[in-house]
Amino acid sequence: MQMAVAGDVRTDWTLDEVRSLFELPFNDLLFAAQNAHRRHFDPNAVQISTLLSVKTGGCPEDCSYCPQSIRYETDVNNDPLMELREVVEQARAAKAKGATRFCMGAAWRSPKPKQLEQINAMVAAVSNLGMETCATLGMLKPEQAQQLKAAGLDYYNHNLDTSERHYQKIITTRTYKHRLDTLEAVRDAGLKVCCGGIVGMGEDELDRAELLHTLATMAEHPGSVPINQLVQVEGTPLAGEDAFDPLDFVRMIAVARILMPASHVRLSAGREDMSDEMQALCFLAGANSIFYGEKLLTTSNPSADKDRQLMSRLGITPEACSKQSA
Repeated sequence: MQMAVAGDVRTDWTLDEVRSLFELPFNDLLFAAQNAHRRHFDPNAVQISTLLSVKTGGCPEDCSYCPQSIRYETDVNNDPLMELREVVEQARAAKAKGATRFCMGAAWRSPKPKQLEQINAMVAAVSNLGMETCATLGMLKPEQAQQLKAAGLDYYNHNLDTSERHYQKIITTRTYKHRLDTLEAVRDAGLKVCCGGIVGMGEDELDRAELLHTLATMAEHPGSVPINQLVQVEGTPLAGEDAFDPLDFVRMIAVARILMPASHVRLSAGREDMSDEMQALCFLAGANSIFYGEKLLTTSNPSADKDRQLMSRLGITPEACSKQSA
């Protein structure tokens, strides 16, 4: 399949082409993904981000995977928005450990004007540290995206989570179109898009193909594509789902790399349950971004020390930050 090897940036992929990638023999798929990866990136460099929950719990949405929803009985508390000073301290600490991008997440359906004003102050302060900035705050209106851009935000994360046909089995409080509308507002404001999904939520291979097809046929590919493995949390509806096949997860990374060869493909949630060998295969398949830090919003993540040890064993170095301190 020559198109898989070329690594050309395309937005005209057909669903049949995407499905055919999933059907490739594993070794052929990884070979194609590694070739595409090397066309656009240093194969031994990984972009490092840190994700901080600046407003935890109390979310009115019913995302079946999320322990922050008020609809489920979990151990997550409804905490207020963090103080600006504390956020900046966390960002400085993340930068000292090697992170080049600082992502701020808030458990909201969508931010209110006063909340967005506070987030804008955080974005400006973190940007002044010389770090790339990212936020995930729920749905945005066009004018809100423009305000975040003016504050200095670089990326906005808003995942599609799964395919459109599987979506209603996971979330009922917002539609797939709501998510696509937010992504459009983000792009129109000149922000870079961070958008991916979650595997292991009872979807089938067609759902995974459809999710990646949706991402790869956007007018412009997301700059970052996080691929999450479901972290099962007691009290959420998806607790008790069957374990996801590690090789199927690697396939997901590889297909994402081939379809969106110039995007950062982020090995995201669920890494604590992955062996070093599985993560190494993901890097071989084209993953070139991870989250540093012991926690991703509310779920655990490998320590920065453990990540550094693995990267050293693999000969992988952190990607340099393109942003300079103000």
